[in-house]
Amino acid sequence: MHPFLEYLKSPELVVKVQEYFGIEYLRKVPPSKAAKPAHGNGSTANGKGAPLGNGYTAEKKIDDNDNAYRVTNYFWYVLFIVGTELGDELFYATFIPFWFWNIDSAVGRRVVMLWSAIMYVGQSLKDIIRWPRPSYPAARLQKKWGLEYGMPSTHAMVSVAIPFSVLIYTYDRYIYSMPVGLAIACVWCAVICVSRVYLGMHSVLDIVAGLVLVVLLMIPLIPIVDRLDLVIVTSHWSPIFVLSISILLIVFYPDPGKWTPTRGDTALTVSVCAGIELGAWLHYHLGEFQQPAQPPPYEIIWPSYSMLGLLLLRTVLGLCCIVASRAFAKSISYAFVCFILGRDKNELRQSEDTLENKNKIIVELSYKLFTYGVIGFNTQYLLPSVFKLLNIGRPDFYTEI
Repeated sequence: MHPFLEYLKSPELVVKVQEYFGIEYLRKVPPSKAAKPAHGNGSTANGKGAPLGNGYTAEKKIDDNDNAYRVTNYFWYVLFIVGTELGDELFYATFIPFWFWNIDSAVGRRVVMLWSAIMYVGQSLKDIIRWPRPSYPAARLQKKWGLEYGMPSTHAMVSVAIPFSVLIYTYDRYIYSMPVGLAIACVWCAVICVSRVYLGMHSVLDIVAGLVLVVLLMIPLIPIVDRLDLVIVTSHWSPIFVLSISILLIVFYPDPGKWTPTRGDTALTVSVCAGIELGAWLHYHLGEFQQPAQPPPYEIIWPSYSMLGLLLLRTVLGLCCIVASRAFAKSISYAFVCFILGRDKNELRQSEDTLENKNKIIVELSYKLFTYGVIGFNTQYLLPSVFKLLNIGRPDFYTEI
């Protein structure tokens, strides 16, 4: 590999970024001890509360590589913890429904389809390339996603895909300041990308590769997704096409060489997109969509107090229904697939996550495809129909083809 690429990949560069933003290393451990769990040397299993020889106690933390460190700047720490959550399931589960119910479902469908496609490519490449995440001497401030491979960074890819696709798909629909939108998108992207290096989850090369890849993907995908969404919504054969493609994408997902949660996370994104598209298809073929009273671009209407009240009511009621439907769909689908396979669901749930545990893989992927497909369908079709019935729906929702 070229020396410059080796430099970008090195964990030492990650350490420099961490130290720049206020992570202070308290001790250095020989590489031979880097892989050992941090249960010795007077520390607790989670690295909290045990004194060090140099006098640090409450602020001292220990990561999986036995690196003792402390946070000296909590502004950056909180900012990057929040920033990295912008690429997590919790953010998707709140942002996507909020956008559909309160802003623009036509733009939302296109953004979700683009997000799903880019996540699939990025996650697949992780399991094909199989580069590990940064190791010693870099401290890992976050354990979540630790089992996944690192190259490319899908957080970096999503940090570009979501805000910039929102800008592109809203540019011809709404009248607003593009420079302000670009500034917000750039800050959004920068916070997420730096957070991944700061937390020790990615090398700088992982981030750069993710950014380059997402730009290359978005150039053809932006117009393709715009056209494909309309075709799916209006075609009579869309349900068969959408369901078949979704299942095939997960069945023929690349072999990672070891068990990682990447395939399950990819099933989540694919099924959400499928559920949303099927919901829009049903709206169209039931004759519920209608042409808008006037063509775009539209002025952005700032909400009144009554509009804010309805927005809050839709969001709270809708998210409660999403949580309930997720729990219900997961429970019945998990139990059903276990019944089909002749396995006890509790025993299977507690079994080890390995590539050899085929039954658990089948059950996990099946319940995620079904559960998150239901969530996507409810977000686009069922809950807006409930809002309309309760007379709290957004008036323009059914004009957003």
